[in-house]
Amino acid sequence: MGISSREKIEQSIRVIYQRLYKKFGSQHWWPAQTKFEVMVGAILTQNTNWGNVEKAIQNLKHNKQLSVEALRKLSVSELVSLIKPAGYFNVKAKRLKNFIEFLQREYKGDILKMRKEPLGLLRDKLLSVNGIGPETADSILLYALDKPIFVVDAYTKRFLYRHNLIPQNASYEAVQSIFMSCLKGDIQLFNEYHALIVRLGKEFCRTKALCEHCPLNDIK
Repeated sequence: MGISSREKIEQSIRVIYQRLYKKFGSQHWWPAQTKFEVMVGAILTQNTNWGNVEKAIQNLKHNKQLSVEALRKLSVSELVSLIKPAGYFNVKAKRLKNFIEFLQREYKGDILKMRKEPLGLLRDKLLSVNGIGPETADSILLYALDKPIFVVDAYTKRFLYRHNLIPQNASYEAVQSIFMSCLKGDIQLFNEYHALIVRLGKEFCRTKALCEHCPLNDIK
């Protein structure tokens, strides 16, 4: 008896992880010194590359503004001047201020208190903050709060579609459910897998694919 399409997908998801890990090794992602820095980075990295985010975060650190209290006291215009390297700085400054207000209102700025919230409830609360979508919310949950949820980004959708594992118009939730159902709910595994997908997207599965030497080139 042949295996089902669902079984094929599950098998592919596991094989893909093994191939990527063998090729790239551990990615040590997310690069940050504190959990709060991860949260700020998750908001600043929207629609830009990580190098630009690092510059913005260094500006905040250099000016001693990388804390809940410091960012709460900053005006939007002051914040804009510090995060300019991240691009879309006017929009991101407002989104960051929205998040800080949420963190202060719901948890008195206490990240440990925030972390104690159940995953589903906390995710809903994050998604209610203006400017925080599923990818940003899940990045905060996984990388800053150690919650077992898989982060989906454009790289994820691109490589899955190219390997005929999802339709081109698959929703964020549909893609996320593939990983959540095929893998055990392990925080470190979700962390590593997503980071490896980002590495794949940057080196091989680009807008113009470089398939010849890709570690996944024989997976159909």
